[in-house]
Amino acid sequence: MSKAFIAAVLQDSAELTGVAANRAAADLIAAIIKEIKTTGGFTLPSFGTFRVAKTKARKGLNPRTGESIKVKAGKTVRFKASPTLKKAV
Repeated sequence: MSKAFIAAVLQDSAELTGVAANRAAADLIAAIIKEIKTTGGFTLPSFGTFRVAKTKARKGLNPRTGESIKVKAGKTVRFKASPTLKKAV
């Protein structure tokens, strides 16, 4: 799914202009990102839950040279589908 797809759906369902639909899609994505940053998670009922998860430091492998490298600890976003979404798919 892309921002253009979201904008197209908004444009069709709300009868918006292309510019307004693009702005609404961008605002929607920005609001979701802001919510994930502030609370550490975001839930869309009947769709699923996004949450921030910490990753541990680990050893990696440079695919170009085969050299062993250290990957720093960090954060990533995980998604868990709701039972309703699982049934629909």
